[in-house]
Amino acid sequence: MVVSVILLTRNTCKQTQEAIESVLGSSDTLTKEIFVVDNASTDETPKVLPETYPQVHYSRMERNLGFARAVNFAAHEANGDFLLLLNSDARLAPDALGLAVEWMRSHRSCGVAGGQLYSPDGKKQNSIANFPSLATELLNKFLLRTLWPKRFPGKEQDYREPLEVESIIGAFFLVRRSVWDTLRGLDERFFFFLEETDFCLRARRAGFCTMHLPQVHVWHGQGQTAKQNLEGARIEYWKSRYTYFAKHYGMLTHGLLHIGLLLRLVVDFVASCTLNVLTIGQSRRWREKCSVYGALLWWHLQGCPAKAGLPR
Repeated sequence: MVVSVILLTRNTCKQTQEAIESVLGSSDTLTKEIFVVDNASTDETPKVLPETYPQVHYSRMERNLGFARAVNFAAHEANGDFLLLLNSDARLAPDALGLAVEWMRSHRSCGVAGGQLYSPDGKKQNSIANFPSLATELLNKFLLRTLWPKRFPGKEQDYREPLEVESIIGAFFLVRRSVWDTLRGLDERFFFFLEETDFCLRARRAGFCTMHLPQVHVWHGQGQTAKQNLEGARIEYWKSRYTYFAKHYGMLTHGLLHIGLLLRLVVDFVASCTLNVLTIGQSRRWREKCSVYGALLWWHLQGCPAKAGLPR
């Protein structure tokens, strides 16, 4: 077995079917197996997927395990020399998987590889991520990518050759099995968000590089699962940021992050609510932002309870 494809789904039946079809429709001759972990879906997923794709290894969890724990569950059963973590709202170009595996086979120092992500309308998405720092979390990321493009690579630049990067966006996350085993998979302290970033950092410390492969094309719906519960998803993102800084930075940097994020959050909440009032509540964008920022403030006022966020 060359590639084990791991998909997580939670109430995203149609998108997951399309993701599976894109894997089955790949133009390469690689031997593959597909694992789908269903994180307690309540839609038609438990009925449709096993009936439609009997060749897929389908496992339904009784509760939402989160991303890292569910992926680790599937990876434990997988047999491939490479593991592909593929978002349920991602679609592979026919040659994407073959190109990525071929490149990694010829570059043994590469532990993780990602492709160029595109929106359904064909626009480039950010496919590269820097390791989180006070700069990336407190300043405008677009401004950082514009002023210091070499230090902060992004979609604004046209890459023609593979590029070594700090981390990649995890919608298409191809990892060498030996590296996965060395690092013992994803850190399950991350429930949703930044688990792949943490993995790339640990891979680099173990001597393996992470590569962005622009010749590998993947279409990505960008956050279909998160859009089902915007407030809960944003709380999970903030929890993961705090977890990442607590794990990889000292108390001073962690404390500065808390203070800086809270100050920025208050400003964003006031601004979004003001604009929501000025538009008489007719702008969906400002209604949603006001609601999400309000939920984040309330979460902080409650002392950042661990049980808040997405349903478990």
